[in-house]
Order: sequence, then structure tokens, then C-alpha cells
Amino acid sequence: MRLALAQIDPTVGAIDENLSLILSHIERARRSQCKLVVFPELAVCGYSPLDLLWRHGFIDKIQKAQEKIRQASTGIGVIVGGITAQHHNDGGNLSDPSSVSDGAGTDLFNCALFFSDGALVASIPKLNLPTFDVYSERRYFTPGPGAQVVEFRGKSIGINVCEDLWIDDGPTDAQASLGADWIINISASPFFVGKGEVRRHLASRRAQENGITLFYVNIVGGQDDVIFDGGSFVTDPEGGLLYQAPAFIEGLFVVDTDRTAPILPPREDTIATARRAIVLGISDYLRKNGFSRVIIGISGGIDSALVAALAVEALGNGAVSGVFLPSDISSQESHEDAHALARNLGIDLIDVPISEVVAASHSAIREKITGLAAENLQARVRGTLLMALSNQRNALILTTGNKSEIAVGYNTLYGDTVGALAPIADLYKTQVWEMARGMDRLIPQRIIDKPPTAELRVDQKDEDDLPPYDVLDAILKELIEKNASRDELIAHGFSETTVDDILSRYYRNEYKRRQLPPAIKVSPKAFGIGRRMPITHRYRE
Repeated sequence: MRLALAQIDPTVGAIDENLSLILSHIERARRSQCKLVVFPELAVCGYSPLDLLWRHGFIDKIQKAQEKIRQASTGIGVIVGGITAQHHNDGGNLSDPSSVSDGAGTDLFNCALFFSDGALVASIPKLNLPTFDVYSERRYFTPGPGAQVVEFRGKSIGINVCEDLWIDDGPTDAQASLGADWIINISASPFFVGKGEVRRHLASRRAQENGITLFYVNIVGGQDDVIFDGGSFVTDPEGGLLYQAPAFIEGLFVVDTDRTAPILPPREDTIATARRAIVLGISDYLRKNGFSRVIIGISGGIDSALVAALAVEALGNGAVSGVFLPSDISSQESHEDAHALARNLGIDLIDVPISEVVAASHSAIREKITGLAAENLQARVRGTLLMALSNQRNALILTTGNKSEIAVGYNTLYGDTVGALAPIADLYKTQVWEMARGMDRLIPQRIIDKPPTAELRVDQKDEDDLPPYDVLDAILKELIEKNASRDELIAHGFSETTVDDILSRYYRNEYKRRQLPPAIKVSPKAFGIGRRMPITHRYRE
């Protein structure tokens, strides 16, 4: 059978726009003589709509769009991620206004809708609703009643939704036991480096265990700080890879199931893959929010250089402006490096000296400002001036902080943290260097090689205040991504003094992290929507 994997990039809440995209892909699949076209999870409304689901009229509009998809299914099968609703009067706390506001009295189902020849063949609700990392589906949806299979053009097909595939002895096994030849999983599976390989290994195991052909269709695109990488694929009953769609690219990918032979899985360069994810995240964030330009404070250091290079790759150099904001402490080397970077990237760079503004700020405050407060005043002046230019030019600021700095609070709230999006906030400093080395035709070598500095005091170097970044990053990875305790970190060989210093910084700077712009997620655990820590607490172990 010829079928199409519709790896699309919907926009959350743009239901009419998403409907047009879906209808156009149905027509393309029909012209390509496909018998079936498969769309990802929640393709109609985008993933994840979060509390938009409770806005009056939102579900009604989704259901009207789904009705138009049904009408468009003449002569072709269509599987699409949508939502169904069931109203009742016996559930939820209907006495609490906040409960009523949050949808009490209505069960919503995250469904795969199967249309064919203008009719609804089946509505298959998601059974397993994840609540870890970026997911909060139990807040919104009700699990379905059980697994089922449908017959279509001589094939018995089990259809399930995203997390259902990941459950051992779950829906996939149940559908296979009911006689399914094919399992089709529609997903909105967020990206992190290595996730594609994890999915393929899982699908291979499921296919072998059950003797089925498995089709996996994933959404693509950026949604706030979450990236969806696509990478849809087909696995044969022996676990071999029959087809692999490209990652980070939207498209309609046609598969002839009778003509395919196993292929080798793609090899993944982790830093190159993270770079592609960040580039997609920048471009989609601007496009979907109605902006076309960005401004970046360029210091002559590696973080701002990498952000500027990634922005040019995402948007083109005509959409990127740099601002060099020197103080009395800024070196001639920083000036030269900032301008060399701008020339390499072909972007506009303006110089906005801040010394007079800093001096005027000191004069305006009756109390003498010294030490760290004086250092941070410079950063906050820079943030204010960047925001003024952002307003004037209708351009978004890209924040330049990395994960290492953010983790230990080595940044200035309302200073270098101002902005709309933080592209490298999920890259440790060592990863920043690695990614920058791969862009050395654009980023001057001197920027890559020189010791990092905030340049907020004379002769300042990061490693005067922090452990070496290779040590710091090794500790942070264990702490953030593996939830290692103090004792476990010390058992790994890190010094007790260093561990205690890092833990203290990590915990006491939670209030800063809560106020940062969205950080594009490329690791299993990023600062942002998938990490929920109290600001106020006294745990230090």
C-alpha cells in the first residue's frame, strides 16, 4: 500500500491555518495516489495548547475543523490527531470557581481520528497521559477506555497516540494480540539530543515483539522552548528500519510498503543536531509570534558570538542586528572582536557606549554603589538600552546566557538576562565552545580561544569566580539531568568544597531562573517548562 507520513509544523491555536495545512497535505497525498495519509498528535490545534483547552469556544472550533477534515477524506484514509469532548455533571469540584475555570464538568480526549471516504471510521483516545518533564496531559485529558483495531483496505490496523507506544505490555501489545498487522503511532514527541535513536530502538523492539510493521509519525517545529524534530519512520516486523524521514524538516513523505527494504539508521552528530534544533527554535519562535527581526548584545565573547551566528543561520543576516555596549572597563580586544564577528556574519553592529549612563546612574543614587552592585549596574544599563532599541525596531532580544552560568546564577537579573528567547540556555559552556568551533568560519578564532569574562571589573575572568568549566559542567550535568545528591557528587570524585559551593549557588538562584526567557530545550532536562522547583526552600543536599 502507498501511504503518506504528513510531518507538519502546526501553530498552537491557529486552527484555521492548521486546517488549511492539513487539507493541502490530504490533497497532495491523494494526487500522489496514496491510500492513507497520517498526521501527528494534536495536529488540528498544535501541541500543546495547555490552558487554551479551557477557553470557551476553543474545543468547538477544533471540532468544526475536524468535520471539514472528514468531508475532505473522500477516496482516501486520513488519520489525524484531534480532540473529542464529553460533557457531564457528576465530575470535578463544581463548587470551586478555579475548578470550574479549569474545565470541570467536561472530559477531553486526546484522540487519533480515522476518517475514510467521508466517514468517521474510528476515534481512538490516548490511553497513557504523561506527566513528566514538559508533559502535563493529566491536567487536561481523560484516558481512553481501551485498545482497539480497525480494518482498512485489507489491513488490520492498531492506532495509538505517542506515550501509548512507550508502555510495556501496553496498547501496542494489546492491539497486536487483537490481530493488528500494522501499528500506527501518531506523536508529538519533544526533542532532546539522542531522542531519535531512543525512539527507533523502542519501535524496533515493539515491532519484533509483536511481529508487526510500525509507522511512527511525529510533529516538527518549535513551540516556545520545546522543539519537535519530526524524524518520522517505518519499522518492519524484524525490527529493521524501512523508511526514515528527515529531522527538523516539514514535508509529506510517501512510502510504498510493498517496495521498501531495510536501510541503515542515520548517524547523529550530537552538537550538529543540537545546532539544527536551536536554529529551528529561533526561526519558529519569531515566525509564530509575528516578528521578523532580532537584536543581540554582542560583547566580543563566545556566548554572544554563538547566538549571533545561530540567529543568522535561522533568519538571515538582514534580520539580525548587533549592539556593542562598551564601558570604561571594556577592552580594545572586545571592541575588535565584536566588529570582526559582525563583519564575518554580515550583520549591522552599532556602538552604544554606556559610561555616561552608568556615571549618571551613580549620581542619581544618593547611596554609594560599590562592589558587585556596581558591576551589575553596568549590566542593567546595557539591558535597559537593549530594550529601548528592541521597542524602537520592533525586534526581539535574544538572550546570550548559557546553562552553566544560569545554573549557578552567574548572570545579572534584568541585565544580561533581558530578552524574549534564550537560544543557548540549555548548552553547557563546554558545549558552547564545541558548537562555536564548528562555526569557526563565522566566529573569529580569537573569540573561541580567549578566556571568558563578564568584563564588569578590571581583569575579570570567569574562572576567578567559578571552577574550571570542565569541572563545573560535569557537576552540573549530574546535578540537573541525573538529580545526583551531594553525597553522590562527592562519591564521583568532586571535591567537597567545590560541591558545596556549587550546590549553594544552584539552589539560591532559583528566583533568577524563574524570571528568565524561554530556553530552547536540547537536553533531557532543561531550565524551563519541564523543570518545576520551588523558589522558596531550604534543601541543600
